[in-house]
Amino acid sequence: MSKRSTEKSLAGAALLFAALGDPTRLMLLERLSAGGPASISTLADTFRSMTRQGVTKHLQVLAAAGIIDGSRQGREQVWTLNPQRLADGRRHLDLIAAGWDEALVRLKMLVED
Repeated sequence: MSKRSTEKSLAGAALLFAALGDPTRLMLLERLSAGGPASISTLADTFRSMTRQGVTKHLQVLAAAGIIDGSRQGREQVWTLNPQRLADGRRHLDLIAAGWDEALVRLKMLVED
């Protein structure tokens, strides 16, 4: 992988993990994961202390990160989970974990010698 594509991949991962770093957005993802596609009205009902505009802003952050997709159905915007994007995040975490595993093996070898 070239340096440019690595940087692009890391930038995308940073955007993904930044979007996942908010409890409200995680709750929205749980709702979409468990209940399937939902309109803003349905999702906003989950949060009694937040306005629809507040929920919409969180949905827009998730959409900008590619985690959810929105589509018009009549007068409503319906949001769906994009599992492929979450799988991308999992791959990044697996790469990081593999790097740590290798580092720990090297450390163990160094300490045992």
